[in-house]
Amino acid sequence: MAIFLHKKKIVAGIVIVFLIAIVGYGFFQARNILMGPQISLVTPQNGATITGSPLVTIAGKTNNVSFISLNDRPIFIDQQGNFNEQLLLSPGYNAWTLTAQDKFGRTVSKHFNLIFNKT
Repeated sequence: MAIFLHKKKIVAGIVIVFLIAIVGYGFFQARNILMGPQISLVTPQNGATITGSPLVTIAGKTNNVSFISLNDRPIFIDQQGNFNEQLLLSPGYNAWTLTAQDKFGRTVSKHFNLIFNKT
């Protein structure tokens, strides 16, 4: 009788470990969906002062995004989530907004500022 109870505890322990592994793997695979859309800017740095040419390249990376816009204008992202867009700056202070949306309708917006000096 004691051997039967010991085997039952071992089987129950194995089943519990297996279920914990399955649930953990499910959360690991769903982590990007659970976190929602993300935007990170690579260049230029927020608050940077740009001199010379008023044409600046905005580049960055997104995760879990189905739609992205720069100042309410749709922009292209590649399969890895990278974007690369050119923006013409006005003299002085320039503010712009990146807005991303995932396939579930969740949105995130990031506001960035640049200062452009002609000289």
